[in-house]
Amino acid sequence: MENLSLSEIKQLLDEEAHRINNISFIDKDPVQFPRRFERLQDIEIVALLSATIAWGNRKMICANCEKMLSLMEYRPLEYILDEGYEELPDINIHRTFFAANLRHYMRGLRQIYTRHGSLQQFALVNGVSDSEFPAWRLVEAMNATLAEANGGTADSRCLPQNLATTALKRINMALRWLVRRDGIVDLGVWDILQPSQLFIPLDVHVGDTARQLGLITRCANDRRTTVELTQTLRTFNPTDPILYDYALFGIGMKL
Repeated sequence: MENLSLSEIKQLLDEEAHRINNISFIDKDPVQFPRRFERLQDIEIVALLSATIAWGNRKMICANCEKMLSLMEYRPLEYILDEGYEELPDINIHRTFFAANLRHYMRGLRQIYTRHGSLQQFALVNGVSDSEFPAWRLVEAMNATLAEANGGTADSRCLPQNLATTALKRINMALRWLVRRDGIVDLGVWDILQPSQLFIPLDVHVGDTARQLGLITRCANDRRTTVELTQTLRTFNPTDPILYDYALFGIGMKL
């Protein structure tokens, strides 16, 4: 596949993106969970928390997203504002993410929502829309708020702390859900960012597919590789480069 020309790669990416980016994708993916809600705040909360546990087997991810929503009694904003999380039993939520981690996260989210009304407004106030690297700026601001709400302690199971190197796959995926607005899979409820500002949600699967296509050469799935791959995808589609997240997923399923 590395011998394909750039025009052939673009054609392949466009075809695969069109094939995968359709409504049949939704019910097998964690994007289904924020799509259940209409209020901005509920969508934001569920997008963040679903993305936070989105690693590993997709069937298990979706089952555990459902479990997490049931713990919130399917009323995410009210649950957080009422501090219902303080009564969570000490249970496992997903793999190495436990109730203690969820409580830590929700304390910070409560502070964000009581002070700003929405995550979008929090992002706006903290300069996310003006940043060259929106996801990293958002997480920097959120980490500070989560630590403040938890007595100064950080929790890397909620959000990565190593912002100089992390690819921020899960937050970049959540931003894809919140910002892309083609009306198919992603929700597009934020207006402070444009799809052109987003970065690819880079995980092992997407990285391996991109390398087989010759789109990247670095072995590490880190921030630098995320930036390099996104810059290449922007040459194919300057206004919506992260559409190709679907393509790299689809091609990888065939390999």
